[in-house]
Amino acid sequence: MIPGRAVARHQDRQEYALPDVGPTAVLPRRPLTVGELLDSAVLLLRGQGRLLIPLGALLAVGEQLLLLPLRRLAGADPPTWMADLDDLGWLWLVLAVGAATEAVIITLLGNPAARAAGAALLGRRAGLVELLRPRGARWGATLLLAAPVGALVLLASLAGPVWLLAFGMWGSLAAALVLDRVPAWRALDRAAGLALRGGARAAAVRLLGYLGWWLLRVGLALGTFYGLASLDLLDLRDADGRTLTAMAVFAAVNAVAYPALACLDAVLHLDNRMRTEGLDIRLSRSPAGLTEPVLLAADR
Repeated sequence: MIPGRAVARHQDRQEYALPDVGPTAVLPRRPLTVGELLDSAVLLLRGQGRLLIPLGALLAVGEQLLLLPLRRLAGADPPTWMADLDDLGWLWLVLAVGAATEAVIITLLGNPAARAAGAALLGRRAGLVELLRPRGARWGATLLLAAPVGALVLLASLAGPVWLLAFGMWGSLAAALVLDRVPAWRALDRAAGLALRGGARAAAVRLLGYLGWWLLRVGLALGTFYGLASLDLLDLRDADGRTLTAMAVFAAVNAVAYPALACLDAVLHLDNRMRTEGLDIRLSRSPAGLTEPVLLAADR
């Protein structure tokens, strides 16, 4: 083969090759597909699991302790987890309070998850000390607004299917506070507005992620519980043993699921801003020397 022709063919292949859009690690500066968003959330969790999973475990244990007396009132104890017909109202309350506590926990975990995602978008990995440092983290605003989000989800859960709308609305709350730097009084409106853009794509993806993790954690928790019983490692006649085991199993599963959902909220927020606000274009055109808060802050 003549070398000149080989060079020409190589140039032709380069000319007609697809452009390199970058890896899905953790957040490339381009809009992502739904599958890539889920992958990016898992990658973000893998990178920051040393912090997010222990925090998730602490909050998940607190949730189980909070729900314990309500489960007792509803008669929803293992191994059946089903209340009597006369106690269905209590069971519905347990489910509604559980949905509210989940929303609060995911919002709280969304604070460090959003900061980690912002750093990843700018091409670096946030360190553990950086995420633990309270300076500029806006924890006060996050704690202040997590309670109203939980209350709204609780009321929507008591109303039935309205829960779907409520849960999908405020996934961007922590990221709006931490990355967009919006005032606390604007954060709820900012998060809801982002969730409803583009045909409510962000809200739908958040619900999809929640449903996937719900099926996974319920399957893992029930499988572990009944697996221990089948191996005679759990005496189903011991009511206290059943309850403590169920609480421990669900807390362990949620310790991973809640941080994963917080990571999904963080990457989904940045992806939504790239799709609807041109964040990726803004970053590519920003002059050198700007700090991360200035680069990622939303236009006022």
